[in-house]
Amino acid sequence: MIEQKVLVLPGYMNSGEGHWQTRWEALHTDFERVQMADWAHPERDAWCRTLDAAVRASAGPIAFAAHSLGCLTVAFWAAQYARAESLAKVTGALLVALPDPAGAAFPQDAGGFTPVPLAMLPFPSVVVASTDDPYGGIPFSQECAAAWGSRWREIGARGHINADSGLGDWAEGQQWLASLTRGTVGGGGRTG
Repeated sequence: MIEQKVLVLPGYMNSGEGHWQTRWEALHTDFERVQMADWAHPERDAWCRTLDAAVRASAGPIAFAAHSLGCLTVAFWAAQYARAESLAKVTGALLVALPDPAGAAFPQDAGGFTPVPLAMLPFPSVVVASTDDPYGGIPFSQECAAAWGSRWREIGARGHINADSGLGDWAEGQQWLASLTRGTVGGGGRTG
């Protein structure tokens, strides 16, 4: 379905069995999880440097399939860590279930993820949110999507859009990711 590498970026504590990210990796040989050194004590600098190394090691075009804290990692990487040649490799980013670092449920042992960069992303993106996500509300997700120039998708009451959400292989999410890699979803200020 996708003719390039997809870097899978889980959030806090990684994505386990049954999570759509794990299922996608099992379905697609060109999906590769970015392995963080410490899933239980995420630090922005370490996570962004790990992502940067993964992008730089990729020979061809790549896309991101990010969940939760992985989404914030993508935003910080693009705004503060990435070099132009690395950014040029990225065809798009699917950013699912943004956590709000100012929210009460944000992990206390996650460091450096504030303030969230609100600069335009230099590649097309889609922000996907649930109406009952305990880690990030609709207003926060919409603010980020507008600032990043991301297309906005609300999928109803699906919690944190993880294994507990019952999405299975989440065909709709795969379609949104595929549309990014074909260049049919606009970045550069488009929302909707």
